[in-house]
Amino acid sequence: MRKDEVITETKTETEETEKTPVIKEVLEYVRLIAIVIGATLLLEAFVIVNAVIPSASMEPTIMTGDHIFGNRLSYSFSDPERYDIIIFRYPDDESQLFIKRIIGLPGDKVEFRDGDVYINDSPVPLNDEFCSVQSQTKLDPKRTSLDNPFYVPDDCYFVMGDNRLNSKDSRYWKNPFVKRDKILGEAVFRYWPLNKVSVIHRYAES
Repeated sequence: MRKDEVITETKTETEETEKTPVIKEVLEYVRLIAIVIGATLLLEAFVIVNAVIPSASMEPTIMTGDHIFGNRLSYSFSDPERYDIIIFRYPDDESQLFIKRIIGLPGDKVEFRDGDVYINDSPVPLNDEFCSVQSQTKLDPKRTSLDNPFYVPDDCYFVMGDNRLNSKDSRYWKNPFVKRDKILGEAVFRYWPLNKVSVIHRYAES
């Protein structure tokens, strides 16, 4: 009887010894997953904006269905610049995120004449070579005549889509200007689709 008890105890100890590495491995995986999730949440909260493009308003620069990252730190130590592509809270409904290109800076006068954009009474229209071909010279002046010109307030920005014939932007909103503190970040990187992975470069006016 004593012998059987010894054997039983030995089996139990062996089973417990075998279970210990398995439990440790499972806990290690759980810990790793928790770290990854935590790091991702921190990145999205403080460093990146993860966005999916739902419409054609920024084509051909950013296409419908593209997945992009925005950099939340881009404007921590500098101000947004003309032509930057920004992700921001839509002024007429801040629950929605929009992506557009900055056209007018604080204090600018933005005017539309004969289908072109003019800044601060410049005799030369704003360069729009980044726009879709069909909308470079075909802005509809009738749709912008009501509030034309636009005077951009301090700490605000006037934005437009690159596909100007198919873009719901500052020209048509009830609240036409994006406030500085509603800008979440600058679009910097396209990570999907895989065959179009690329940096979204800033446009530099020549």
